[in-house]
Amino acid sequence: MRAMDEQAVGPGRGPRVGSRVVVRHRLERPDARSGATLTDVVGTLVAADADALTVLTRRGEVRVPRTWITALKEIPPRPSRRGAPHRALSVEDLQRVMVGAWPAMETERLGDWLLRASRGFTQRANSVVTAGSPGMPVDAALDAVESWYAARGLPANLTLAGPLGFDPASDEVGAQALHRGYRARVATVTLTASTRLLANHPPHPPSDGPPEVGGSPSVVVGSELTDAWLAAYRSYRPVDEEAARAILTGSPEQVFGTATAAGGHVVGVGRLALASAWGGIAAMWVDPAVRRRGLASRLLAALVDAAADRGVASLHLQTDSDNAAALSLYERRGFERHHEYVNLSLPSH
Repeated sequence: MRAMDEQAVGPGRGPRVGSRVVVRHRLERPDARSGATLTDVVGTLVAADADALTVLTRRGEVRVPRTWITALKEIPPRPSRRGAPHRALSVEDLQRVMVGAWPAMETERLGDWLLRASRGFTQRANSVVTAGSPGMPVDAALDAVESWYAARGLPANLTLAGPLGFDPASDEVGAQALHRGYRARVATVTLTASTRLLANHPPHPPSDGPPEVGGSPSVVVGSELTDAWLAAYRSYRPVDEEAARAILTGSPEQVFGTATAAGGHVVGVGRLALASAWGGIAAMWVDPAVRRRGLASRLLAALVDAAADRGVASLHLQTDSDNAAALSLYERRGFERHHEYVNLSLPSH
């Protein structure tokens, strides 16, 4: 894990409320027994203002003045089962982890639920993370969700997660939403992997596809969202540029992978986002003219290496359950299916 003092601790910066953190801070006076001048607080960040951070620990809430803090680090949720770290989180905890890797422009809490809006750009940034309880009956919660999105000119959209093969009709929230006329999108598969295992097994050279003209495209990574990267991203999907820039640069840290052919033409892109001590792979695209030549694997490998360089132990990504080519690529590289989620949206009238 990266050094603790690399996290920003100023007001309005650092881990988001709701994330699990370790806060190292000075003691008001040295410990009488050990003489220590520093201590750590571990738990869930429940409040952050200009003066202090409040962390919910096993022993209750601890308020730490910002002037006492010497280091701050976001850490993963506690494992809910045995196994490798990338397998050990529950479905709900991994859903929470993924929030920071594709951050919405606007969020609001409804109990444990997280409402997200980003001018309608992407399902993930304009839907409700329904992990946990809304703190009220489901009918009332759906009324509140619909009012919140209507005020922003957006359709109500719920993200419901469950095990592989999950049927939203079997879920209380899903059943009531479907009864109200919500419509289900194709299921999305969430996959996870160990960064170390992927980094230690680089992709094999492609065995098919025509030879490159003018040499193989170069693949580089960098922290800046360039105009060329965004232009390539825009070439395969509609983009609200204001929302896209906010989301793509809104994680605690992000890395952009770019594949460039001879002449400077961008033929592939991908993004790694670091949040909740995990790495999230997204926005993977390769120009159809150069597919089946191993370029997607090279882009993925470059992002995996960037995650390894930053001490990130586990990775997640999402792809539609009917995207056989993407699933084949990721599983061939070592990703494993963790769970599925379904977006249910209320049609506009």
